[in-house]
Amino acid sequence: MDTSFFIALAMFAFITSVTPGPNNIMLLASGAQFGYRRTIPHMLGIIIGMFSLLLATLLGLGALFSLYPSLYSGLQWVGCLYLLWLAWKIASSPVGHFDLGEQAAKPMTWWQAVLFQYVNPKAWMMSLGCVSTFTFAGDKYLASGISILLAFACLGFIAISIWAWAGMKIRIWLTNSKRQRAFNYLMGLATAMTLFMIIG
Repeated sequence: MDTSFFIALAMFAFITSVTPGPNNIMLLASGAQFGYRRTIPHMLGIIIGMFSLLLATLLGLGALFSLYPSLYSGLQWVGCLYLLWLAWKIASSPVGHFDLGEQAAKPMTWWQAVLFQYVNPKAWMMSLGCVSTFTFAGDKYLASGISILLAFACLGFIAISIWAWAGMKIRIWLTNSKRQRAFNYLMGLATAMTLFMIIG
């Protein structure tokens, strides 16, 4: 493995992690609603979930989907339906509680974010695409697999942090219930629209 391999892998990991998708839209909404600090468990859950998903793919889950395409199709349908439910939950989130007092809503926990990766269509596409593109057969398989895991763990966290940070900055404009409700509708719609970006 030469330098060009690591550069290409780093670019792939960062670009696929930073581009709009269900995770990033939800982080933007969470950063705006709860602030950056309270969104950190959500971000860690995404990284842990992606790490485990990539590891499972490296250990042969991708080959299983190749043998049984209907399994992958079924998983995609489950992921799409769950994503639409999340979009509705975001759009209908309570408003008027962006203060420091008791809050009606709670940010996604780390374990919820971990589990979401397994029904997230974009996460599966990233995992399957990365493993099929950046692994080497034979003696280099282990080293290339470890490189993939490290690239997504490090660069992925930087990439998704940008969205949570942007949400925190947007928070200063969400000073009344009307703006908060409009923002929730917009984020819910954007989450649902990611389906067209992924499937299309």
